[in-house]
Amino acid sequence: MKPSSPSTSVDLQTSAPRPAWMAFVKQQLYDLSRPDSLRAIGGILFGCLIAAIGLTYFINPYGLVPGGIFGICIVLHALFPILQVGTYALLIQIPLLLISSLVLGGRLGFRTLIAAISLPLMVNLLSSWSYPTAEALRRLDPGLILGGHLDMTHDLIVSALIGGALIGVGTGLIIRQQASSGGSDVIAMLVHKFTHIRFANSMMMVDGSIVLAGLMVIGMGFGLPESSNAAPRSWMLSFYSLITMYLLNRSIAIVLSGAKDCMLVHIICTKEESTILRNWILTTLDRTATRTDARGLYSEAGKEILLMVVRNKELPTITDGIKQMAPDCFVVVTDAYDAYGYRWKELPTADALNL
Repeated sequence: MKPSSPSTSVDLQTSAPRPAWMAFVKQQLYDLSRPDSLRAIGGILFGCLIAAIGLTYFINPYGLVPGGIFGICIVLHALFPILQVGTYALLIQIPLLLISSLVLGGRLGFRTLIAAISLPLMVNLLSSWSYPTAEALRRLDPGLILGGHLDMTHDLIVSALIGGALIGVGTGLIIRQQASSGGSDVIAMLVHKFTHIRFANSMMMVDGSIVLAGLMVIGMGFGLPESSNAAPRSWMLSFYSLITMYLLNRSIAIVLSGAKDCMLVHIICTKEESTILRNWILTTLDRTATRTDARGLYSEAGKEILLMVVRNKELPTITDGIKQMAPDCFVVVTDAYDAYGYRWKELPTADALNL
């Protein structure tokens, strides 16, 4: 038997496949080097700046808790003011994104990582620049922010409206660049995965718990020292927080695709791809779709069409999931004027339609 030549063994070593993480990093770096990705990063940073302005000047100083990760961070800062709000956000968001990637099977892209790091850092930088002393920064004293020229303690409803709109616009700009700044939706997806509670109900539970925690800690003062005056204590703060949450969500919807919050997605795929996507849509997304048989005009091959109505902020997750699991699908996304029925809205009367 003839021994193998040294060159053959070298070829076998060099042809060994690279680890998956190295291929992923290489692909991400290649994507980031493209001109459209560089423009997207600019859009992400601009969106982070707008959201950071809303948080720093109109939400954080007044103890408003608009749900989401920053709602948790505002409560934590009230309890333990040793760290800034943005620092708490970094400590929570990065592990959540990693958990999402490992447990839920999502993909942690560099755009999302840039947004998740940039927004908390901008909040910290703006806060440090806006307060005159370290003690004022620790207490987030609204009377001292920008030399006292932006104190809205007696105009909390205006502060809630402006803050919610700015955070919503900034978040919408981030989502439009196919990124995410991280949020309570990851927590809701984990709750849905391990408890099988519907995703929509999980989101309500998570955000409701955050607002309730804000009411108990900031509004009622539970767990706070008697000398704490980080924010005016009142159960009315929860109502202002709800106003902020509503305007935030509406602003995201308007930035993404106008005032209507629904999109129509047609997925044309093979029967094998349809089976894969069906399990993903029903279990991970906690959504449903309509499946119809079809046939290719040229190939005469059997096809299936999945028809879905989704909310604007769900679209990046859906398109990314299709790209990962069934990249050869043909996907058509269109605006939907409105959606009525199960999980949406009740059918209106004839005179209530505004077409």
